[in-house]
Amino acid sequence: MFYHVLKYVLLGPLLRLVFRPRIEGLEHIPSSGAAIVAGNHLSFADHFLMPAILKRRITFLAKAEYFTGPGVKGRLTAAFFRSIGQIPVDRSGKEAGQAAIREGLGVLRKDELLGIYPEGTRSHDGRLYKGKVGVAVMALRAQAPVIPCAMIGTFEAQPPGRKLPRIHPVTIRFGKPLDFSRYAGMEGEKAVLRAITDEIMYAILALSEQEYVDRYAAVVKAEEAAAKAESGRRFPRMPMS
Repeated sequence: MFYHVLKYVLLGPLLRLVFRPRIEGLEHIPSSGAAIVAGNHLSFADHFLMPAILKRRITFLAKAEYFTGPGVKGRLTAAFFRSIGQIPVDRSGKEAGQAAIREGLGVLRKDELLGIYPEGTRSHDGRLYKGKVGVAVMALRAQAPVIPCAMIGTFEAQPPGRKLPRIHPVTIRFGKPLDFSRYAGMEGEKAVLRAITDEIMYAILALSEQEYVDRYAAVVKAEEAAAKAESGRRFPRMPMS
């Protein structure tokens, strides 16, 4: 019930009023049955804008940190994400990927929409990064189509680090469903999973027209953070006189 109150009474109308999102390709979202919506991830606002414009309910796999924050703010955030049906996924450890796949398949087995960001994390610079193969595994095991999606303008509206979004034009663009039934039973083949994931990322790229980086976003983020830390050690700030 809280999900529908947020979507149709509280949050949904507010988001439409502030962002006035332009929607393209909404006819590609099936009216029933299991399907995966795979999109780029540029902003925290992505979690709210896409569900607000879809007629069907969509469940996202959300990072576990949204559910484990300290203090009152952390508890409120966790309660909010649980109330709208988002599923926490621990992204640390060897079993993290398998846990995400299990949770995602649980959603698809109920003939629902599953939302996923194949990059695995938000883009920190607005570029599109290499996708992780979990989306391919779920598509094959659930025999579900994958609808590519591009969020355009959300990075400018709310880039990483900005708490409140600014008013900026936003476009949400859906592409034609991708059918991977020709690979049925081949989810154990690494080359097949990579090929499927790259096809999905290429479809997202064609919709979003971002610059593409053939590396994992998390790796690039870590390298840039390490380089920044090293630079700080080499050139420490001089005390102000």
